[in-house]
Amino acid sequence: KRRREERQRQRQLSMRTTTRSMKSLSSGSRGQHQLRAGCSSSSTSSMRLPSSLRASSSFPRRKHMTRRHAQAEAEAEAEATEKPTQRSVAAEVAAEVAEVEAEAKGAVEKKEKFDARAFRRSLNKTGRYVRKPTHDKDSKDLMDEHGVGYSSTGIVALMRDNGYTHQIGDVTIKLAESYGFCWGVERAVQMAYEARRAYPGKQLHITNEIIHNPSVNKRLEQMGVKFIEDRGENLGKDFSEVEEGDVCILPAFGASVHEMKILNDKRVQIVDTTCPYVSKVWNSVETHTRREHTSIIHGKWAHEETIATASFAGTYVIVKNMPEASYVADYILNGGDKQEFLEKFKNAISEDFDPDTMLDNVGIANQTTMLKGETMEIGKLLEKTMLTKYGPAELANHFVLMDTICDATQTRQDAMYHLVGQQGTDEAVDMILVVGGYNSSNTCHLQEIAEEYKIPSFWLDTAARVGPGNETEWMNAHLEMQKAENWLPEGKITIGVTSGASTPDKVVEDILDKVFELKVDGYQPL
Repeated sequence: KRRREERQRQRQLSMRTTTRSMKSLSSGSRGQHQLRAGCSSSSTSSMRLPSSLRASSSFPRRKHMTRRHAQAEAEAEAEATEKPTQRSVAAEVAAEVAEVEAEAKGAVEKKEKFDARAFRRSLNKTGRYVRKPTHDKDSKDLMDEHGVGYSSTGIVALMRDNGYTHQIGDVTIKLAESYGFCWGVERAVQMAYEARRAYPGKQLHITNEIIHNPSVNKRLEQMGVKFIEDRGENLGKDFSEVEEGDVCILPAFGASVHEMKILNDKRVQIVDTTCPYVSKVWNSVETHTRREHTSIIHGKWAHEETIATASFAGTYVIVKNMPEASYVADYILNGGDKQEFLEKFKNAISEDFDPDTMLDNVGIANQTTMLKGETMEIGKLLEKTMLTKYGPAELANHFVLMDTICDATQTRQDAMYHLVGQQGTDEAVDMILVVGGYNSSNTCHLQEIAEEYKIPSFWLDTAARVGPGNETEWMNAHLEMQKAENWLPEGKITIGVTSGASTPDKVVEDILDKVFELKVDGYQPL
């Protein structure tokens, strides 16, 4: 009984002492709270983002100890010692200050991740951000006049209305059933034309080529749009000429969050023409980040779209093809030489990437213009890898796969496979013309398909590649320029034709006009 009474007195004494200490700390130690607030602003990005992108955060005020917690603490101590607890106010304050300092130190050391998704959404509230076309008729008419849209009167339009074929003399043209300008590309070009009309007298800039087609970009340059200079390796783009009040266009394949932040800080009007399918990939990697998964991005690390996608990811590895994906999969299962891994992917990983700890959870994303089949194979490979390592019950906790394959890229590749798949039948072609910009990834993949089937194939970016006479200069899928003489044989010939998603119909028609001029006497373009 005496012991119970003694413990009760100890509890009451401890509660009074704790109450006095907390009041003393609340009124007399503001400097420590200020220290805590001042030291707690700390953030960085898991990507290579500059200091201008770092988000500040304040360490939350520590809640006061509740009566229940104080009582439990005193009771535990009394049970252990059976002696009165005589902690002084000074000791309580010292302990609290030490805890505050420890928390502040932890906040400084903790790396906060820049919330790219929240920043992108915040742009909508600035009043200086446009991301939808206005469907201005005058702008559309000017596009048609410049030949940077769909054809309505030329050879391509004629084939589209006549079973995708056209014959003149000895030449038969077979057009792939899905080809050329995709919806996202047309939308981007249209928004750029609308921006020129919507902001008369304003200086327009664009962070990169609007699309990967030289003729379209040349038109924009003629309309007074300045292309922001890329100063090369490690220097980045030169935004020095962009001033407050200017208008800046983001291209169809997007821009990095770093570039968006620079433009927002400069208070310029942003016209964001990013294709919604690209934005879909960004949403995917942001999901990976929230779930603390590393994004495995199927793409080319130097491609503008992949650079933008990586900027919205947390931790990431970019793999170009199946061999690189297989290397990553093997490392996940069996480990390996860490330094070799880091050297192999030195340009294709997030900052401070550690393959020993950051490949436990992975999600798949892709550059929208990559080969559909290869992206699917990489997804299946990594799914099998994680299944083998963690088992069926844990797979969902370690692996995320979302459908981010672009419909336009997929349908053009499928149409190309159908075209080349007719070999050995009456529908076979003698050669193929692949039309599109030489820096267009999706056009390159169309050329790859033709070469895979061993069909003579010529990748041309403009009609200027044909001539003089029966000569041509073209590029193969390995990005090597080639020259050919007498490339168009005498007699009857059937030519398959396709074009990349950034290629206006007018470019295809100009090349076909050159072909008919060489093969058909007295040919007159439509």
